[in-house]
Amino acid sequence: MSTSNVPCQIPAPLQSGDRLRVVAPSGTLRELEPLQKGLALWRSRGYEVDLSPGYEGRWGYLAGTDAERRAQLAAAWQDPTCRGILCLRGGYGGARLLENWQWSATEPKWLIGFSDITSLLWSLSAHGISGVHGPLLTTIYAEPEWSLQRLWDWVEGRPLAPLQGQGWGGGQASGLLLPANLTVATHLLRTTAQPSLDGVILAFEDVSEAPYRIDRMLTQWRMTRAFAGVQGIALGRFSQCQPTAQIPSFTVEEVLRDRLADLGIPIVSGLPFGHDGVNAALPVGIPAQLDGDAGILQVGR
Repeated sequence: MSTSNVPCQIPAPLQSGDRLRVVAPSGTLRELEPLQKGLALWRSRGYEVDLSPGYEGRWGYLAGTDAERRAQLAAAWQDPTCRGILCLRGGYGGARLLENWQWSATEPKWLIGFSDITSLLWSLSAHGISGVHGPLLTTIYAEPEWSLQRLWDWVEGRPLAPLQGQGWGGGQASGLLLPANLTVATHLLRTTAQPSLDGVILAFEDVSEAPYRIDRMLTQWRMTRAFAGVQGIALGRFSQCQPTAQIPSFTVEEVLRDRLADLGIPIVSGLPFGHDGVNAALPVGIPAQLDGDAGILQVGR
């Protein structure tokens, strides 16, 4: 099976000396050390990395008011000297910026993050521009060398190696890759930030969600027929999703199989992306191939 969707435009490859801007579109900064380590990593690659004014803001659990965070994102996006946007951290709040938001016409630039940043990545892909579902500025320091190299490879214009997981069967499929945090993606369904789901390969991960919550979200996808045009599903890490002790429950693995295995499409689980472990970079809106028998996800340029 293949997709009729048009692949997203990939920003021009980054080069040493390019300027990147850090924005805080979601939760407020909690610790300074991960930020400093992330800055050092990107700068060690030869990039000029600037912190957007207000990155350390706080308004409740958010990194500043909606207006302040939206202004950060808009300023970075519209800055002609900025080649890429590094998202500070996840948490919550990205979707709040998308009410009445328009991606202004500008030269495509990189947008990198995951977790709550799913909202921005999906909205940008609906606008026809590919971002990267990958490490945040405050999580990149924990990545192993191969994962860092994978991220550098993609943003600097080199091809990606395939990722190996556990195949559930279903044969092979091709489609545009649409990686996401499951919780954030579920709350984007039927909104203006949701890109087309026809002919896509979904890639889901999540953290700190009880099995019954995962069940509830996937049941919503089923009942809204959101899976109808999906070609395959790639599953990453579902960390801290164990059931509460002494309370009867399915495991998260049992829930995933119960809610997904009967869709009749290739599924691969156990892929190395998500929270609390290696978070391999996944491009958004780019052609990919999923082999449900061999357990392989391959993304092409």
